[in-house]
Formats: sequence, structure tokens, C-alpha cells
Amino acid sequence: MDQIARFLRPAAGGIHTVSTGRRSREALQQALYGARDADEVQAKWRQTLEGVGQARVAVLGIPSDCGAGLARGAAFGPEGVRAALLRVCPDYAARAARAGILDVGDVFVVPQLLSDDMLSEEQRRWTRAALYGPAAAGDADLPVAPLSVAERVVDELLRVNPTLRIFMLGGDHSVAWPVVAALARRAAGTWAIVHADAHTDLLPHRLGVRICFATWAYHANELLGRGGRLVQVGVRASSRSKEHWESTLGVRQFWADEVRARGTAVIDDVIRHLQGLGVRSVYLSNDIDATDEAAAPSTGAPEAEGLTPDFVSALIARVGAAFPLLGADVVEVAPPIGSAEGARRTTEVAARYMLASLAALSGSPQMMGDSE
Repeated sequence: MDQIARFLRPAAGGIHTVSTGRRSREALQQALYGARDADEVQAKWRQTLEGVGQARVAVLGIPSDCGAGLARGAAFGPEGVRAALLRVCPDYAARAARAGILDVGDVFVVPQLLSDDMLSEEQRRWTRAALYGPAAAGDADLPVAPLSVAERVVDELLRVNPTLRIFMLGGDHSVAWPVVAALARRAAGTWAIVHADAHTDLLPHRLGVRICFATWAYHANELLGRGGRLVQVGVRASSRSKEHWESTLGVRQFWADEVRARGTAVIDDVIRHLQGLGVRSVYLSNDIDATDEAAAPSTGAPEAEGLTPDFVSALIARVGAAFPLLGADVVEVAPPIGSAEGARRTTEVAARYMLASLAALSGSPQMMGDSE
């Protein structure tokens, strides 16, 4: 657990804060941990980490948006969604404890970095010294960029507890990649990804960057071996047609106009499709922009004519009932974008999705409570 703790900070502590925002972050941490001060937050967080071996689900924040597009702000998603969670579910901590859910905290993010493979050795040495201490500068085994650190963290968590399910709070959608990559090394049998999004994220690279918000699904699909094991729901902003993506990359797509026309019958089709492939487990990746911009406007690329929160919640619950979930996420929540009212609506919808995902991951329906 000391090794895992090197890569993490207490929940809502993954963004380096010197002055601006520090007071509100510390107040949120004290509320999350039921602590009186920063020292008690640290002590209770370390106590939480000691329970990973017996936990059902680990909540992990990856507050990185260096893999995003033009509009940044998703780095503040984990903090914003956790704060909303306390508003919509004041007794969350007690429910989570009963369900075996632990919040292991945040990957500490150096905001200018994305992935170790994009960095010179000199930069890695400088950043290792800053993160782990001067004596660690030459230790090439220590990751420094958020995607690389996150993948290592999930590997370490699963080494401690191979049956642990992961719920991840992003961050832009690039942060789904390290979780999926680590889970793939331990998934037994045929598994699949159900991906709710307004966009396909199926570029092999973007301006030469291999893993980012627009490419992670392409590489996840390759990791799965294609064959329809990546199922995308809610697409409506694409330069290519559904037929193009399905015929060239072997994905299965249900675009938003089909969902609007057929409603939850689409979920039946998703489940039947996966069952027909012999899928044994699923990862659920939920970009908040799959949800219509009227309900969730604070995101980097909001799109109209999207999915309703009721549909997305039903998708999470029904896929989770049909298949064991390896993990799930909510990403691209960007509270700094738009109005304060828009940020409130967006984070509260995301908190609702978080509760639905945790209920499915833990097999504990009581996690939903009054959030509906």
C-alpha cells in the first residue's frame, strides 16, 4: 500500500494547488473523509487504502485534461462530481461503506504532461525528482505523466485485489485508456466495452498524439480484437457515417437518433448483441456529452439532440444487471465551462451516473437511494 500511496493523493487532491482553490478543496476533503483538518484527511485516506484488499469497488480520480480538445476544464471533473455527490446523496459515505466501496483518491497530475512515451528522459528525471524525491530521479520504473501513472495504479490495485472493480472519475476521455489497458491484462474470457458518447473517438492518432480524447476508443477497439466488442451509444457528431465505422473498424453503433426513435428498446439490442458474442464481462465508459447538452452543458464538446439522463441511467443499470462489470467511468465533466447553473446541473447528472455505476459494480441497489 505504500507503493500505491506514492502515486496517489487523497480524493480531490490530484490537482496541484498552492493558493487559488485550496480552501474549497480542503473543505471538500474534510467533508469526504469526515475529518477536521488536513492531517486527519491524510490519516483517514491512508486507512482507506489499507482496506483495498477486501473492497468490492475502488473509486479513482484522474483529474487530467491534457488529452482534451480546444476547451479544457475536465481536470476539475473529479472534484466537481464528488462535491455534487454529497449534495444529491448526503449519506453516501455510509452507503459506500456498507457496499464495500472505497475512494482511493486521485492520481496526482502534472498538468503539462500526458503520457510518459511523449517525454524526453531529461523531463522524466526532473518530474520523478519533483514527485518522488531527488533520490528517485534516476528510477526509470517510476511513471510521471497522468496516463502512465494511472495505468500503474490500476495494475497495483488489481495486484492487491484481483477481483476489485474500478470506477473512474475523469478527466478528459483519454483517461479511460489506462484503466482499460490495465483491466485487459486481468480480464478472463471475452469482454467488451459499452461506450456512451456523442463522438466516436475512433481516430488512430490526432496530430501525431496516439492516446487522447479522440483516439482512445480506436486503441481500445484494437485491444479487444474488433469483432463488435466495442459498442457505442449516442453518437451524433461524426464526419463519417455509422456504416463507415462499422464496416472499417468492426464496431457496433447505436446513434442518438435511433435511441430517440426507439427508446430503451435499444438497450435490449445492446445486450442481445453482446450475449451473441459470448461476452462474459463489460467495461462501461460514459462521456457526459452523450447526454443532451440541455441536461449536461458543462463539457468540452456539448452536443444537442442527445441522450436523456433517464436513458443513460437505464443503460448503466441494465448492462450491469446482464453482465459482470469490470469497471465504469464518468468523464469529460468540466465545471469551469459555461455558467454556474450549468455546472451544477452537469455535476449532479454525473453524480447520478456515478451512483448508478457504483450500484451495478457493487451489486448493491441501495447505492441509488433517492438519487432517482
